[in-house]
Amino acid sequence: MLKTSISLIALLAATPAVAEESGEIVVTALGIEQPTDEVGQAVTVIDEKTIETRQNVSVVDLLATTPGIRFNRTGSLGNVTSVSVRGAETTQTLVLIDGVKVNDPSGIGDQYDFGNLLVGNIRRIEVLRGSNSIAYGSQAIGGVVNVMTGVPGEGFGGKASVDYGYADTLNAKADVSGTSGIVSGGVGVAYFRTDGISAVSPGFGGSEKDGYENVTGNARLKIAFTDNVSLDLRGYYIHGDLDYDSFFGAPADSPDVARSNQYIGYAGLNFALLDGTLTNRAAVTWYRQDRDYYYLRGTDPDFGYSGNNLRFEYEAVYQPADEVKLLLGYEHERPDYEFFGFGSRESHRANIDSVYGLAVVKPLTGLSVTAGVRRDDHSQFGGATTFGANANYSPNGGVTNFRLSYGEGFKAPSLYQLYDTYSGNPALKPERSKSYDIGFDQNLGSEKAVLSVTGFWRDTQDQLNYDNATSTYENLDRTRAKGVEAELTLRPVEALTFTAAYSYVDARDRSPGSTARGQRLLRRAANAVSTSVDYVWSFGLSTGATVTMVGDSIDLDPVTRNRVQLDGYAVADLRASFPLTENLEIYGRIDNLFDQEYATAYGYGTYGRSAYGGVRVRF
Repeated sequence: MLKTSISLIALLAATPAVAEESGEIVVTALGIEQPTDEVGQAVTVIDEKTIETRQNVSVVDLLATTPGIRFNRTGSLGNVTSVSVRGAETTQTLVLIDGVKVNDPSGIGDQYDFGNLLVGNIRRIEVLRGSNSIAYGSQAIGGVVNVMTGVPGEGFGGKASVDYGYADTLNAKADVSGTSGIVSGGVGVAYFRTDGISAVSPGFGGSEKDGYENVTGNARLKIAFTDNVSLDLRGYYIHGDLDYDSFFGAPADSPDVARSNQYIGYAGLNFALLDGTLTNRAAVTWYRQDRDYYYLRGTDPDFGYSGNNLRFEYEAVYQPADEVKLLLGYEHERPDYEFFGFGSRESHRANIDSVYGLAVVKPLTGLSVTAGVRRDDHSQFGGATTFGANANYSPNGGVTNFRLSYGEGFKAPSLYQLYDTYSGNPALKPERSKSYDIGFDQNLGSEKAVLSVTGFWRDTQDQLNYDNATSTYENLDRTRAKGVEAELTLRPVEALTFTAAYSYVDARDRSPGSTARGQRLLRRAANAVSTSVDYVWSFGLSTGATVTMVGDSIDLDPVTRNRVQLDGYAVADLRASFPLTENLEIYGRIDNLFDQEYATAYGYGTYGRSAYGGVRVRF
């Protein structure tokens, strides 16, 4: 059934298509607002309405319904959760929260752990697929995930919700925002707790539940001193407290505990000159993550990590005419990390200076071309220069779009890989990639049918891996990923919305002389498809369902280190909501309706059938 369903979706996806409605504004392609018909890259938007309708708790569960995304979670909610875009390494996904780069400098590969990133008061997510280091620098090899809280509207308002369900799970959140004169702002808080499930799969003897608690807060303040000058302040905080099963060898329950705190800050000054043709943004961003690990709750931490990244950003956008837009930018960042445990303590830091330039020109009606170059200088390994270009052409005012892009990406070695006492290698070079996209977009029937298809190819060289022969990190690997992505949105009537996403990702090792050459990369299923349907009945009831199907993938047995197969799976979720009054609504959902047994990482458990219900209020 899985293979048949995927084949049908793939056949449907061969129709030319577009993922977003014509004219929608996105910010992730260049870091500035752009209409989609000006962007030659593949971008998917998960908007506020979709986030509220789906009722998902984890951001990853929303990302899993977009094409090109593969994820793995090592057990219950809150455990380490990794995202791969188009078959790239999970360390090659750049993540932004309210404009701040949040990849962890204390991680082995600067990877961002999505385990603690819950939906909370997030209002919008944009996913850019493909190498794009010009605008974002290191790590944007697979793509960029841009997570945003809400922008305050006119007047004052707010939302609050609370739901309860399986495993004594409580999920509550609230936020308020508004505008008064030159000041606008908002604040939100979210709380989540659950008894969870065993991180170790029951099939491997896991029986004890691993609980999880999460507290998230966000705040935003903007002061518009004049029409041309404004101050923008943003903050985000995540606290996680997790029981988890740590095993080196055969999977087994354990009493381990992990606690983490993430601090995210942004302070930016925006000002316009030359009658608004030159806009400027100068900002300071700060990210810190503290991770402490305990062999037994109630004791002092046995080991831990702290990662910081302080960044200065300046960007100028000059638009002398409607057909020309020039972007110039400078960035300085100082990542550092500290480690303690096992009788030792160490700390390391680096300095990175970057300059970039981009041009967006419209030489012909319906044609938009973007090209740029970036130079990054790292205090350890030297420099990296990247190029990129893309084009979007519409012969009929945005109804049909042709997209073409070429992007280069690079990823700097992490501080751990460079300096760790036991396995670091100061001679490491950055990972490099070249990515090619071609897409054809079509909007049919006054946006009642919107379709998209994109083909891609990416080669990566000097990829970092641990060399067992030298017990250090080396630039050993080459990989190749190629495939096709497709999206479909149908709104035949106002009350009905149907969406589907399909992707085929062929990601393989291409390292010369390697025994693994030609083999599929780990935890990256070739096929995945997701379909969702939502209907609003005439008496107000809203009902919906999402079915996600993922094909077979490969992982490693932690004991034998042999390759093992993770079987494909299909998971169905149901949801409903009903307004009691204009401002009061009840809602509920059933996850994994058919109690499918599956795994996204070998030896780790996943949730079975579970139900939740709650109430939401708006004011």
